[in-house]
Amino acid sequence: MRSDLYRSLGIKIDMALEAHDIVRGDTGQEIPGVQQQKQSFEHAEVTVIRILDASAAQVMGKPVGTYITIDAPAIRENNKQIHNEIAEVLAKQLSSLLNLTHDASVLIVGLGNWNATPDALGPRVVNYTLVTRHLKKYAPQDLSGGLRPVSALAPGVLGITGIETAEIIKGVVEKTRPDLIIAIDALATQSTDRIATSIQLADTGISPGAGIGNQRMGINKETMGVPVIAIGVPTVVNAAVIAQGALDRFMQQMATNPVVRDTVKNINPITIQEIVKSVLGPYSTNLMVTPKEIDDLIQSLGKIIAGGISIALHPSVDPQEFHMYLH
Repeated sequence: MRSDLYRSLGIKIDMALEAHDIVRGDTGQEIPGVQQQKQSFEHAEVTVIRILDASAAQVMGKPVGTYITIDAPAIRENNKQIHNEIAEVLAKQLSSLLNLTHDASVLIVGLGNWNATPDALGPRVVNYTLVTRHLKKYAPQDLSGGLRPVSALAPGVLGITGIETAEIIKGVVEKTRPDLIIAIDALATQSTDRIATSIQLADTGISPGAGIGNQRMGINKETMGVPVIAIGVPTVVNAAVIAQGALDRFMQQMATNPVVRDTVKNINPITIQEIVKSVLGPYSTNLMVTPKEIDDLIQSLGKIIAGGISIALHPSVDPQEFHMYLH
């Protein structure tokens, strides 16, 4: 079973939609305590997964909460109009998770390493974000009533600062007292099709670096004292997953050949795992793959996510003209 393979290789599943598909595929049954809804837009498919109780959370490997996945392959296209429409879809889904008064303050946190492109999504979003906390009272009268006080922070990573990211954010939260944190981070996916084309929103917070095996202090309501909404985009896939997928596809093809069908069926799954580990050598659980055009994709995603956040948080921002407010 795929879940056993990932467990043996120490691969964590960042995306709730993928965890749902894997668990349901392994068991062949719906998961009690988990609800799934789908909605289609012209350039995006939205899937909402709700984990309702502790038993379902244990099976899924995710905290109780709501997880929204926006699958939008059109992000790969260099088309500003399509990107604007995806940003509006993101804003609508983000708004469904918000429970804020008109003057509630929000802290945007861009997690990740700005020196490593696949991990630079969070800082890039912060670069483009419309921040208003310092100038709200100076904004034109026709805008000020529709602007929330928003601040932004890109705290870097432990290897750069020597400080746990969550500790930096906690210190800022204690001083500025926001009503909500929106944390943006890069994720790992189990499908190359989802790299830089899927956006996950969750009302459960985030664990920085978990997808690549780095366990860090969580950024959530329990640790920060305020609600945390996480926005993540998969930018890498574990090479072990790709290798396993290739072997699975090969074995499926061989299983249709009557000459070798019985031999293929009798291959021990542990043997497959050992083959994957041996091919990847010393990086068997630690080799991450990203496309060569990741620079352009991160830039496009930074603008899409920053635009979606601005539309959702600031009623004065015209969805058709949000790009005018990007830094």
